[in-house]
Amino acid sequence: MSNLTAKQIAFLDAMSDYGIVARPAYSRNELNSVAQSIGMKYAPAWIVQDPSRRLARGMFSVPEFTDAPHVDSGERRVTASQIRPSEKQPQGSTEPAVVMNAIMGMTAGERASLVPNKMTDYVPWGHFKNVEQIIRSGFFAPIFVTGMSGNGKTTMIEQACAKAKRECFRVNITTETDEDDLLGGFRLVDGDTKFVYGPVVEAMKRGAVLLLDEIDLGSSKMMCLQPVLEGKGVFVKKIGEWITPAEGFTIVATANTKGKGDVDGRFVGTNVLNEAFLDRFDWTMEQDYASRSTEKRILVKKMEKFGHVDEDFADHLTGWAEITRKAFNEGAIDEIITTRRLENICKAFSIFKDRATAIDLALARFDAETQSAFRSLYDKVDESMSSPSSEEGEADSAPF
Repeated sequence: MSNLTAKQIAFLDAMSDYGIVARPAYSRNELNSVAQSIGMKYAPAWIVQDPSRRLARGMFSVPEFTDAPHVDSGERRVTASQIRPSEKQPQGSTEPAVVMNAIMGMTAGERASLVPNKMTDYVPWGHFKNVEQIIRSGFFAPIFVTGMSGNGKTTMIEQACAKAKRECFRVNITTETDEDDLLGGFRLVDGDTKFVYGPVVEAMKRGAVLLLDEIDLGSSKMMCLQPVLEGKGVFVKKIGEWITPAEGFTIVATANTKGKGDVDGRFVGTNVLNEAFLDRFDWTMEQDYASRSTEKRILVKKMEKFGHVDEDFADHLTGWAEITRKAFNEGAIDEIITTRRLENICKAFSIFKDRATAIDLALARFDAETQSAFRSLYDKVDESMSSPSSEEGEADSAPF
């Protein structure tokens, strides 16, 4: 590799000019694009037709390439300092990391970032400030966030990561989730059986935030995470490798219960979690629905996003939801209007430009008796619903 030809050096220089970043593997599409930028039809044969350079389907190594301009002498390799810690090959097994990089969408430029996108319509509230501060701190501090459905628990975690510019691995837990799903297992890749790291290990290696969503749906199969929850690392038995978490790695779990099981039948499928497992979380944060004033700000932001703002409607919706939640907490009713459902009403309102239609669409998921009771309650809260113009709107929306 120290005796590169003039054409090979020209191609490596073209990679740098094209904006390619030095890393362990490059896609065929990238190499083709670089080739075409200097008048070649396809990627050079000395790369794509060399079996020793093929790492996975459509992925090739070019160890001679660095981001710096190339010269005609000296060996050019990607050095350890040019590879992000998460991309370094693990000792004793070089293939899994390369395969995982390809699977996780590494095309042009660096491997795909998992930092969540910032929501322009997001309103921080509740535990957001504390969660963000914990995530920014870099400490390993597992958090268990619990609360009723549709009140923004998961979104809060993702937006805290977005603001802190931290990668977030979101894993939705089910009763079937097991060690293979979490830590990794053998997969068929390009006709060969290879070990591929799971999201937990990838998050540990990248020093990211691991979001275990709906964790109370999990079973005892999650006990494989015991050492991970202690921040000590984990031994991957299938390949005999010890994984040590990179700096900044931490865990946040969300749930509708506190891991003690469902007490009223609302969250079917939730399980009683092992006490030793739960005790490994540093803190539990209970999140209720937002206050009426905060929830109104949330709805107005959503209306702005959807392009049809009606602050009076937002005020009535939050007042209506507040009444239903109070009645629910007192045991007078068995259903509740969530913040998510209010946002859905705002979306429907932006489409149909009619309050009655938007509300009826949102209530359709409930049984007929609950629909009637909730709709009647809203009509009492919003006097405009009984006006002649509203009745015409209701008639127009009858098919829904």
